[in-house]
Amino acid sequence: MTENNGVRQDGGSFGREAVAQRASSPSAEELRGEIVVGIDGSEQSFGALTWAVAEAERRAAAVRLVTAYSLPVFTGSGFDAGYSVVDEKALEDGVAQILDEARSRVGETTVPLRATVETGDASTILVDFSEHAELVVVGSRTARGFMGRLLGTVSTSLPARAHCPVVVVPLPWAQQAGKDPQVLAPSQRVVVGSDGSDQARIAILEAAEQAQRYGVGLTLVNALAPYTGALSWVPAAVDFEAIYREVADLQEKAKAWIHEYYPDLTVDAELIDGSPVEVLLEAGQKADLTVVGTRGRGGLRGIILGSVSQGVLHSSDRPVMIVPDREDPRLEQAPEASVVWG
Repeated sequence: MTENNGVRQDGGSFGREAVAQRASSPSAEELRGEIVVGIDGSEQSFGALTWAVAEAERRAAAVRLVTAYSLPVFTGSGFDAGYSVVDEKALEDGVAQILDEARSRVGETTVPLRATVETGDASTILVDFSEHAELVVVGSRTARGFMGRLLGTVSTSLPARAHCPVVVVPLPWAQQAGKDPQVLAPSQRVVVGSDGSDQARIAILEAAEQAQRYGVGLTLVNALAPYTGALSWVPAAVDFEAIYREVADLQEKAKAWIHEYYPDLTVDAELIDGSPVEVLLEAGQKADLTVVGTRGRGGLRGIILGSVSQGVLHSSDRPVMIVPDREDPRLEQAPEASVVWG
């Protein structure tokens, strides 16, 4: 485990020490309360680290950089016996360089920085760490890097399996933050998608906590697909005006519910016709963070198909938080809808 500045007093480096200690994985107690960041040497992953350090300052938390790689396996007998040893040494040197570069990108900070090097599948390792971490942060749309790790693949598979919230930081945001540090200072709002499901209500609670931490307002976004010719097969008995009224009423009840736990938080709501993915992406353009649940059930009896969280995740050029389903006693007081929409 490595902490704080990249160069130690004995002359070693942040990355080299992490590689030397790779046989010792962090304990559950060590991970508890940490923000874990997946690092693969790409600009996206460095952007994720930038976001994570800024978040750690707000939470008074430590940041753990996690790099994972797999050793090549050769089934042929024509390779020299020492080849795999040489290859592993090259990989270790590369990992150390990546972590040193990551540390240098952070610069001076009071946030404790720790590094862990693991051998194996990056997504699986981050899922394991998420069981005890406070937050996991990864970059998105990562091109093939030094060790062939695709954090684009990780950012797709990790959120659905993680035990804690996952924040995905896209490359456009990382590039903007690199040019303008003011981007790191929340100044707009937190947007959260709601479809009337329990998973969405968990996301709302997490979003409210984040908005309060940022010192900005919270916006509940509800999307209802308009009734058009494309939906002509929907039974005529469906009263869409009644659904609109119910959702609007539920929004007011949800605002009151949130204020029970976050009385000083400014909460507003938007009810918009359109695809949930498109509506959330549009709302997210004027937000510091977009929050969605992992398994919200889209659609009125199947009108909206597919995963809203995946759609937002893949298309947003701003940070997105995906909140896993979990039990929370506050849900007992949450308003319930008689219908789940998009």
